[in-house]
Amino acid sequence: MSEWWTYRPSDFLLFSPQTYYRLFELYNTQIWPLQILTLACGVTILVLIRYNPPWQGRVIAAILATIWLWVAWAYHLQRYASINWAANYFAIGFAIEAALLIWIGIIKDHLVFLAAKSTLKNTGLGIFLFALFIQPLLGAVAGRGWLQSEIFGVAPDPTAVATLGIILLTTKKFYGLLLLIPFLWCAISGTILFTMDSPDALVLPIVAILALFLALRKAN
Repeated sequence: MSEWWTYRPSDFLLFSPQTYYRLFELYNTQIWPLQILTLACGVTILVLIRYNPPWQGRVIAAILATIWLWVAWAYHLQRYASINWAANYFAIGFAIEAALLIWIGIIKDHLVFLAAKSTLKNTGLGIFLFALFIQPLLGAVAGRGWLQSEIFGVAPDPTAVATLGIILLTTKKFYGLLLLIPFLWCAISGTILFTMDSPDALVLPIVAILALFLALRKAN
């Protein structure tokens, strides 16, 4: 039996990188053209943030809650669970985030967005734009095909990052519960990507730490 110090982190991975990315390829193919709809939802959120109608908080919360529920069911339970038993628990976390969005954003109508321009607002908007338009390109940059791209609204990583950006765009109240699950997912997914030696492994943890730091500053 080999000594424990001879093992690498990848030895404890339940699946190969090829299997992981192939899962996204099959998923994207099976749900096409839903990706167009979710990207349109992202653009709708941008329009609502730009024009700031009185009902924007409820609509944005409804969009995000629907997306988190979709990823919980269609990705984690229906696909990811076939290669990773922990996906069942990830699905519960994503469903809880959706429930929190419904409670805080729709029922209580407590998602109020910053109106004036500020560094915080620009950073939150930048994180959201990154998740919407840049993150899907990382797969191609990393050498994966376009069919393996991770799209906002259907893949967990850009969905979590976009939600972190949205939370930063809200007013002073610090919604720790809304922030917690996206932050934890970025940490979990970043660890998995690091274990697979993915070149974009540090992206999620960096964005999550930045969002947490700014949210804590906003709370003070």
